[in-house]
Amino acid sequence: MGVTESNDSTPPPRRSDASRAAILDAARERFAADGYERATIRAIAKDAGIDPSMVMRYYGNKEGLFAAAVTVDLELPEFGDLPPEEIGRAVVTHFLRMWEGNGVLTALLRVGATNEAGARRMQSVFQGQLLPVLRKVAPDPAEAPVRAGLAAGQLLGLALTRYVLRFPPAVELSREEIVAWLGPTLQRYLTAPQP
Repeated sequence: MGVTESNDSTPPPRRSDASRAAILDAARERFAADGYERATIRAIAKDAGIDPSMVMRYYGNKEGLFAAAVTVDLELPEFGDLPPEEIGRAVVTHFLRMWEGNGVLTALLRVGATNEAGARRMQSVFQGQLLPVLRKVAPDPAEAPVRAGLAAGQLLGLALTRYVLRFPPAVELSREEIVAWLGPTLQRYLTAPQP
């Protein structure tokens, strides 16, 4: 009947925290490998070593699980600190660094191209992360959405051909070659006078 007191004020980790972490890890891997449509709650639960009902309990449905599993921080620096003529190359270099070996970004791109939930997730990343940073480098902040949309089109096109579809010419390019080809295009989209 006695109560043992502990001097440690940190509560022990709850089993639900470990289950949630296992589910999210399994979901990230499954979405990256199979895409949104083919990934199933049952397969993700099996990969995580838990019952599928627990996935539903924690996340409601596959869309809720996807939104929780695929959190994206583009870690965008303040490109406005650079000389204006270096911004295009810096943006391309940053995105290549982010995409290399990043299963979460690949999963998001796969799903965003084929599923409404994925597309909304990508749009929220664009609105919340890319647009505010590029608004600071655009000659006129009112033009930033168009400029950011054009830049995103170039970057996502490259990511699709290099990391998802794996077109040999896109895969075989070195990072330096990609920066040399794509940097001037992004530079024009981000800083050139409006046509």
